[in-house]
Amino acid sequence: MGFLEDAEKLAGAVAAVEGMKKLDPNAGIFTEAAAALTGFEGAGAIAEHFEKKDDGGEQQS
Repeated sequence: MGFLEDAEKLAGAVAAVEGMKKLDPNAGIFTEAAAALTGFEGAGAIAEHFEKKDDGGEQQS
């Protein structure tokens, strides 16, 4: 896991928290933490998906 991958995950977490704040400006700390965790994991899953696709991990019939 490189620095760039960590930065992508962190950016996903920040984007998720900012989006959540737009939807609910009065959200509590637990809601913000849940959004950050979801954004972090989601960005990691998306990066992993595209990394596998670039490596030819998905073969077409």
